[in-house]
Amino acid sequence: MYDIAVIWEWIAFSVRWLHVVTAMAWIGASFYFIALDLMLKSAPSLPEGASGEEWEVHGGGFYHTVKYMVAPSAVPEHLTWHKWQSYSTWLSGAALLMIIYWVGGELFLLDPNKADLTLWQGILISGGSLTVGWILYDQMCKSKLAEHPSALMLLLFLILVAMSWGYNQIFTGRAALLHLGAFTATIMTANVFFQIMPNQRIVVADLKARRVPDAKYGKIAKVRSTHNNYLTLPVVFLMLANHYPLAFATENAWIIASLIFLTGVTIRHYFNTMHKTGRGPHWTWVVTVLIMILIAWLSTASLHESIETAETRPPTPYEQKYASAAGFDSAYETVIGNCSMCHAREPAWDGIHWAPKHVVLETKNDVARYAEQIYLHAGISRAMPPPNAFLMDDAARATIVSWVRGARD
Repeated sequence: MYDIAVIWEWIAFSVRWLHVVTAMAWIGASFYFIALDLMLKSAPSLPEGASGEEWEVHGGGFYHTVKYMVAPSAVPEHLTWHKWQSYSTWLSGAALLMIIYWVGGELFLLDPNKADLTLWQGILISGGSLTVGWILYDQMCKSKLAEHPSALMLLLFLILVAMSWGYNQIFTGRAALLHLGAFTATIMTANVFFQIMPNQRIVVADLKARRVPDAKYGKIAKVRSTHNNYLTLPVVFLMLANHYPLAFATENAWIIASLIFLTGVTIRHYFNTMHKTGRGPHWTWVVTVLIMILIAWLSTASLHESIETAETRPPTPYEQKYASAAGFDSAYETVIGNCSMCHAREPAWDGIHWAPKHVVLETKNDVARYAEQIYLHAGISRAMPPPNAFLMDDAARATIVSWVRGARD
């Protein structure tokens, strides 16, 4: 029978690949249309109802785009809808979140050093927070705050700061930043699904019925689209952050995540202004660099996730399962002898200042917690330890394989 861990790893890899591809398509389309909208120029030859046009050259051809402020006088025969990029990105991201942080929740979602939660409680908080976040945001946009865009954006930022802090009180550092990204991405996709697309369908239906479309639907869609524009880059950062301990595993991780949203505003403001006027405000890059320097300084706080030793907290049921399996002692000695010089709270290997990806393998609880990851990276594959750093023989890898497979039985 084929190893279920290998199958599951390839499922996760495939879904991650799909998520990256669809995200590239969504972000690319979003950035293009924002830039196009800002570059539109008026001209005396524009048809009735048109607000601007843009000529572009790409790939050896010329493109002429005309924008109608509300809608053309009639629906064209061919109309391309840009929606599936957003939906596919969110659906693949949700699937990936479930695979890694729900199915693998005992390892990646919950941090027993922060909160005493069962896996089901963590999953309910994970999924429920995304739903509540959208409802709260949507109601804000439908309130009188919609008449004050700056105040609305400020309130949204404060909500994101609160969520960043809240997630970090419960989840592992990686899960906290990933969920903040998912929280934001849910708002963005829900904007498309519940607001932008329905409003566009109303306009199309009015045109088909030979009614004059109400301009308010376009204005609503424009506000939501603008929010998505400023939120995109922070979401990308949060999705990448789980590879960098200095982003997710410090005491100030929630502050770092919050500040990243400010860089999303400064960077997008530069490009939005440049597309509109032909020249971007260079002060935005100065502010962005200063924020990143502040983030780097905040990251120098002690890496705190998983610093507890076996003596300071009892093992979790997940850890007990692997620690009590036959062959654990031999596997533990193998890991200590081959991995712990780097994967330590104070690494002994020159040039390594913190454990890679903040995976610490020193105590028996540590090794039991990362059993399946050790199995994949140092058991059935030769990803770890790096061959140019340390040579691990086949007998040592077989010890790990035998232990993990025995624990599953």
